[in-house]
Amino acid sequence: MNDDLIDARITPTEHLRILSQLEVNKLLDSSKNGLYELFRRCSLAVLSHGNYTDDAAELMHRHQAFDIRILQQDRGIELEVKGAPADAFVDGEMIKGVNEHLFSVLRDIIYTNDFIIDNPNFNLQDSDNITNAVFHIMRNADIFSHGEEPKLVVCWGGHSISRVEYDYTKEVGYQLGLRALDICTGCGPGAMKGPMKGATFGHSKQRIHNGQYLGITEPGIIAAESPNPIVNDLVILPDIEKRLEAFVRTGHGIIVFPGGAGTTEEILYILGILLHPENAYIPFPLIFTAPESSREYFEKIDQFIGATLGEAAQQQYKIIIGEPDKVAKKMKHGMKKVREFRRDNSDAYFYNWLLKIDEEFQKPFEPSHENMRNLELSKDLETHILAANLRRAFSGIVAGNVKQDGIQAIKEHGLFEISGDPEIMEGMDKLLKSFIEQGRMKLPSDVPYKPCYTIIKK
Repeated sequence: MNDDLIDARITPTEHLRILSQLEVNKLLDSSKNGLYELFRRCSLAVLSHGNYTDDAAELMHRHQAFDIRILQQDRGIELEVKGAPADAFVDGEMIKGVNEHLFSVLRDIIYTNDFIIDNPNFNLQDSDNITNAVFHIMRNADIFSHGEEPKLVVCWGGHSISRVEYDYTKEVGYQLGLRALDICTGCGPGAMKGPMKGATFGHSKQRIHNGQYLGITEPGIIAAESPNPIVNDLVILPDIEKRLEAFVRTGHGIIVFPGGAGTTEEILYILGILLHPENAYIPFPLIFTAPESSREYFEKIDQFIGATLGEAAQQQYKIIIGEPDKVAKKMKHGMKKVREFRRDNSDAYFYNWLLKIDEEFQKPFEPSHENMRNLELSKDLETHILAANLRRAFSGIVAGNVKQDGIQAIKEHGLFEISGDPEIMEGMDKLLKSFIEQGRMKLPSDVPYKPCYTIIKK
């Protein structure tokens, strides 16, 4: 990591060359309701690519002098940065990929604020409107390719994984690339980078020059998962729930690699959706996979799912250990079923409109101490609702681990309290302890992990 800092003026290479004066004023407004701090935080995360950290507050503290301003020119806009990490530049010029990511941040913050959040035509308390809002954000980012057959594989997994696991994700990505499948991840390191890197080799061998490597993120987590350099399409959704919906609406199948609390949150999210009665007939290939040395990881996940959500949830996915080619073949076969279903039901190939996503999975969950304490984790709930609440519990743990607001809340008010039925809480406690023992809760460091939560059995 080069610790030198650079001052520079930057013009866009791809995205958003013109802004209105009102948009500029909003982006420079540092008041409570202004966009400056959001823009500054996301921009710094993009410029710090390769310097992955679990502590967003630490990143901001290390770069207190960082500043970014918008300059209106007759020919368009420029960004003026001061105190930017030097690794984002080569010979004084910003790396093109970093430039594209930086202006993607600008594009998505402006569009989401002006055309979604402040738009009275979008009632973000309504399920259909939320789905429509996600669609508009993705369309504005020019993500969709009309007429393209289903081929986008969402890959989830941890940013803190072993070298063996990382190499395995690359091999799976390579096998997917050989089969002309594209990759979508959370855009960070580890299991988010490996499949993309592998797919680039697979695509190259097949002489595919327009492969898509889509990264989907949100402001609260971008510092911990800043975009890796392979991402050629970056979209910033306004919150974790819309980010997760963007994954499942845009992707055509999901592969899950080993991870930690964040990966478990994603697993619970997709299982809760697939368990909804209205989705019983919709094909959606879901594969959990790991190298042989990490077999225990998915055994623990499978046990937890069985103990909390039951056998019906376990039937929604296939576990494949140590066979990258089998994973790719299974996913390719699943894509054929997705294509046939959407063709027969007149659903778009590029956006899964027919998938029912309950409001419990759409409305933003604020992981405050009160909200975490009041989560209902009971076997008396419908299975998909229990999955939604379990997802919220793990979302809170992620916030306490890596998100700036969550870390600060833990410092001020102590540990999150998570309580529920004894069987559920015992399963959660065992799973989280296994994550800690395996070093899956934080990026490797000399500082032992300190839980941000306490488990209470009612």
